Amino acid sequence: MIWKISPCSQLSGRIAVPGSKSHTIRAVVAALLAEGTSEIHAPLYSADTRSALAAARALGATINETPSLWQITGCGKNFTANAGTIDLGNSGTTMRIITAVSALGKNRVTFDGDSSLRTRIMAGELAALSALGAECSSTNGFAPLSVTGPLQGGSTQVDGTTSQYLTALLMALVMAENDSVLTLDFLNEADYVRITLDWLKRCGICVKYTDDLLHFEIPGNQHYQPFSRIIPADFSTAAFPLGAGVIAGKEVRIANLDFDDLQGDKKVFDHVRAMNGDITVDNGEVVVRRSALKGGTFDLNATPDALPLMAVLGCYAQGETHLANVPQARLKECDRIACMTGELRKMGAEIEELDDGMIIHGGKTLHGALTDSYGDHRIAMALTVAALGAEGTTLIKDGECCQVTYPAFADDFSRLGVSIKESVQP
Repeated sequence: MIWKISPCSQLSGRIAVPGSKSHTIRAVVAALLAEGTSEIHAPLYSADTRSALAAARALGATINETPSLWQITGCGKNFTANAGTIDLGNSGTTMRIITAVSALGKNRVTFDGDSSLRTRIMAGELAALSALGAECSSTNGFAPLSVTGPLQGGSTQVDGTTSQYLTALLMALVMAENDSVLTLDFLNEADYVRITLDWLKRCGICVKYTDDLLHFEIPGNQHYQPFSRIIPADFSTAAFPLGAGVIAGKEVRIANLDFDDLQGDKKVFDHVRAMNGDITVDNGEVVVRRSALKGGTFDLNATPDALPLMAVLGCYAQGETHLANVPQARLKECDRIACMTGELRKMGAEIEELDDGMIIHGGKTLHGALTDSYGDHRIAMALTVAALGAEGTTLIKDGECCQVTYPAFADDFSRLGVSIKESVQP
């Protein structure tokens, strides 16, 4: 499907941001590992979180779900004997976490997914799992892959290229046969690990670690306690109505955001303020209006999902915008640095691609073009925002892929005043 997006300069309305994908998937896995019934209130219901639910069910969890409440009765590490091949769709977060967790059991479990998931590298995690007692097999470090436990624990070095490796090991090793020690030379996306540590604490799990998150001491044979929790709204999703507001907003209101939550992606609001974004708070809602943006230098290591949107804002800012220290953006659903550089250049942007980011020379007038989302939800949403201030109609291939994390994106943006028309041809 191709989306046709027309420019708009008078967006107005209110968006209630849906629940966090990061929190929702961690909640599902924690509930699977608990012995008892947990309640997940206001979860994100999207393609990725449905993959997490399906994996938990295949491993032995009992799940009762409504749109606003998931009740999950876990099974500890007494997983289903014959789970077969579990299809994880497009969810890289689920694949990393559930692979490590399934290694707690004694039976072989196989995971696969769509063509995009098969490009998400797993070699670093599988090497660590092998060193800790699991038996792993894969296609050159990618899915399809299989793991067999039980995970014994021990000591190993962890690749910090993606924080998801560390998150996965932490969630699993607290239930391993023995104590474990994990060390890292570096860690990208540290705030995602802090979210994981918060979930472990809420579930009664004890982990010792250094302030820099490069050394962990993990007692084994612990037990997850059931929980009841409301899922916080997703700041990585909120970035897109934020971007739409500063480019084309008369008054865009964003509800449900909790700035006390641990999500690193809330930093994007600070970045946009630093770009002279008109952002205020009224009665608990963030209010965003069209702004005369200016460039700047931004370290996106903690917020790699913000790169597509920040690249768009750099195009509309006066001066130079440097997006730095985010090499892991190349390891997402696609190479987001290369793909955003290429697609925005089609629209007339002037961008230098760097190994770990990009430099955008702003102030150029963007124009409509035939663009490609590469099946990446954040690129589809970012290009939609880019289209709002461009001259002429912008076409986005596979725009509907945004349902991976934001199923209501098209409806919400249409209510703000964005014209999104679907077509099978340009």
